[in-house]
Amino acid sequence: MGENTLVLTRREAVFFVAVAVAAPGIALADSDTHLKVRLLATSDLHCYLEAYDYYHDAPEDTVGLVRIATLVKAAKAESPNALLFDNGDLLQGNPLGDLIAIGGPPAKGAVHPVIKAMNAMGYDAATPGNHDFNYGLEFLDGAIKGARFPYVLANVDRKNGTSLLPPYHIIERRFTDSAGKSHLVKIGVLGLVTPQIMMWDKAHLEGRVTAADIIERARRYAPEMRAKGADLVVALCHSGFNTRPAEGMDENAAYYLTEETGVDAIITGHQHRIFPDPSYANMADADVNSGNIHQHPTVMPGFYGSHLGVVDIDLVQAGKDWRIVGAKAEARPIYHRGDHGKITPAVASDAELAAIVAADHQRTLAYIRQPIGRTTRPINTFFATVGPDAGVAIVNTVQRWAVAKALKGGEYANLPILSAAAPFRAGGSPGPDYYTDIPAGEIAIKNVADLYLYPNTLQAVRVRGAQVREWLEASVGLFRQIDPANPAPQMLVGNGPSFNCDTISGVTYKIDLTKPARYDRNSHVTAPDNRRIADLAFDGKPVEDDALFIVATNNYRANGGGSFPGLDGSNVVLASPDIMQNVIADYIRETKEITPAAEPNWGFVPIADPVEVRFQSSPKAKAYLDQHKSVRWIGPGENGFDLYRLDLSAA
Repeated sequence: MGENTLVLTRREAVFFVAVAVAAPGIALADSDTHLKVRLLATSDLHCYLEAYDYYHDAPEDTVGLVRIATLVKAAKAESPNALLFDNGDLLQGNPLGDLIAIGGPPAKGAVHPVIKAMNAMGYDAATPGNHDFNYGLEFLDGAIKGARFPYVLANVDRKNGTSLLPPYHIIERRFTDSAGKSHLVKIGVLGLVTPQIMMWDKAHLEGRVTAADIIERARRYAPEMRAKGADLVVALCHSGFNTRPAEGMDENAAYYLTEETGVDAIITGHQHRIFPDPSYANMADADVNSGNIHQHPTVMPGFYGSHLGVVDIDLVQAGKDWRIVGAKAEARPIYHRGDHGKITPAVASDAELAAIVAADHQRTLAYIRQPIGRTTRPINTFFATVGPDAGVAIVNTVQRWAVAKALKGGEYANLPILSAAAPFRAGGSPGPDYYTDIPAGEIAIKNVADLYLYPNTLQAVRVRGAQVREWLEASVGLFRQIDPANPAPQMLVGNGPSFNCDTISGVTYKIDLTKPARYDRNSHVTAPDNRRIADLAFDGKPVEDDALFIVATNNYRANGGGSFPGLDGSNVVLASPDIMQNVIADYIRETKEITPAAEPNWGFVPIADPVEVRFQSSPKAKAYLDQHKSVRWIGPGENGFDLYRLDLSAA
């Protein structure tokens, strides 16, 4: 290298890249050779190996590792200096994962189907996500033992202080530069997971492991990796974005990781979103064109195999060191959504991988088609976030039934039992096909999994009336404030996850949408002087603040999932090992036939015309408008959704 070689700081390098993009004739560095390294990544696969929707028992073009495999081969053909990583949430998420978990950890010599597929694709490293702990440490250990690639995790420790998994791994690989010369490059791979696993899977983890702050561990291990010769430090961070000031032990810390932590590139996930993407255009210090945040290349590659993350890093050599002089990230989709939501596959399934996963796919089909009972009416969640819903009512009925049996004859037997449940599959960012939709007739395992998505276990908490009210206040943060003086159309539902919109059965209440939400989507108090919940009553009488109740729920919520007020695991009175999907199936088997009906225990405080309140739902929802007299179809909306109007004048 000549003495005039330009060595840039990261900030200068990325600025220089931005200029070069605007004026392609400008050279990135005064060097004849560049070494281009490509990082490929998946995240939040959730057992979606085939391009198939097990809940609706039909092919699905928006999911599947078999489609990602095609993108991986193409990306490697474009840039042979490539590494492939996974960012966690592999082992849970659909009936294939449930079926494997029923049998416990893979038998000696057997390999988990997802790991088997990843071995075939040649993954180079991975880290666990929070859902990979759902079935316990033994299951996780048994699954990843079959991996022919390293697993890393830096912020979960055993009781004796040692790391549960190696905190990082340094990959040594010979890559070829633009002049055809081979170089030994060392890429350090650091694994990180949201520390909230200690709340969400408390029953599996408490007393056995501890979790540490993501940023603290990145700052500890990045210099150590550099000292061992790492030319690049890549973080596999199963955590999403949050731009509020860091508080420590943050669930979504990937944004902070892009600041000065010693990490060069970030693979993120957890939130089931896509970065770079125009939806992040207003995020501070984020460039959605180059995929850089704070001048660090960052990618969030969707979920269920919807996208492949691609990070290209341009290096030049300065002495013995490599310096980054350019970086770009993108998320490549396996499908395109066109007019009126029409899905067009961007790639076909990879035939080799499809053959490898075929037997496990067929076993899953046989499992999901097992009948357990009947329903006299359809069950769907098309209107679950805008009014009482039959599907949510079923879950609440089952939870109250199971908790009453478990507490019978005990010290809490005389307390009234309420139940809290939310719709899991109710549209939102996953798209217009992401709704529970069970026809009348036979109910099979696939329908139970459609109704109740997660392997949560049944729990119950003891709370006072004031806590019930705050629980509901946090739940209705999903709704936007409605201005009663504004005649222009106003959208009702915000961008928060529907699984945090709990309905509490056993009490009655109204929601005043004209008031600001007391809590934001992260359950932080933002309007302390406001309350939306009105007329909260039990057995026809106002709920007193000190009244005692048992609330049936799940382990996620009871142990702090969603950061709901008053729920941190300390007031749990029943911690059942029973998975809610199995509890629901047992109830249906015992009942043999169910007649789903919404519990009309909540609604909105009336808002008179000329207010026009709108929401989005599936085009399929039109077929059920006769059951929802206050809803009117408007027409096609965005991204495949349809628009509907909700009449609140007599709510």
